[in-house]
Amino acid sequence: MHATVPAPSMPAVGTLLRDWRQRRRLSQLDLAVEADVSTRHLSYVETGRASPSREMLMRLAERLDVPLRERNTLLTAAGFAPMYRERSLDDPSLAAAREAVDLVLRGHEPFPALAIDRHWTMLAHNRSVPLLMAGLDAALAAPPVNVLRLSLHPDGLAPRIVNLGQWREHVFARLRQQIAASADPVLVELLHELESFPAPASDDSNAPPPPPFAVPLQLRTETGVLSFIGTTTVFGTPVDITLAELALETFFPADAATAAALRGLVGA
Repeated sequence: MHATVPAPSMPAVGTLLRDWRQRRRLSQLDLAVEADVSTRHLSYVETGRASPSREMLMRLAERLDVPLRERNTLLTAAGFAPMYRERSLDDPSLAAAREAVDLVLRGHEPFPALAIDRHWTMLAHNRSVPLLMAGLDAALAAPPVNVLRLSLHPDGLAPRIVNLGQWREHVFARLRQQIAASADPVLVELLHELESFPAPASDDSNAPPPPPFAVPLQLRTETGVLSFIGTTTVFGTPVDITLAELALETFFPADAATAAALRGLVGA
């Protein structure tokens, strides 16, 4: 006879709402005013003395900027059916969105561009990205590729990044911002893993001077140092979890030499 291990219980919806409110650093009064509910009723919901309606729950989630995945968790905790679907990017129903992603990636050539999910797993890329990954450790470069792990791992891009100390701190700052916004435990683990990688032995004093407006990624290659500035593109009004968590990372040349080198590499 085998013992049955009980499934972990989900926190009460009031507890979840209070956690999100505190994460956003709002008082009950602040949230009540923004969501057009009484402070007393909000207090009762958070303590479990009252149950929120579906409409009220979605209004609170909107004011708290709760990610779609976590909104489903709130709905389930309150006894409602999840509202937002999650599908593969290759799902036929997302064909138009996938085509838009591919258009952006291809249109950005000869400069590198890639699509990532919420955990920085690479979902798609253009022809320029594999050129910059050539010669890396096969295990790190094999799908699924986590682009942050690939960039900071000592067997990944780290030895090629001229301004590794600067880039490393930039990556950590972005991850901390994501964690603050989403409370995603996988991102917390990823940050701890990346922080455990060896720090650069020297400073970035020998790196080319960065542009005055952005943190660059400066890569040492056979054609010289390539310098990039990055931008992030997201879908503006997603109602699907996959699209809400999708981002396009596009890299532009920070100087004329990088632009010329990339045109030559992709052309070849």
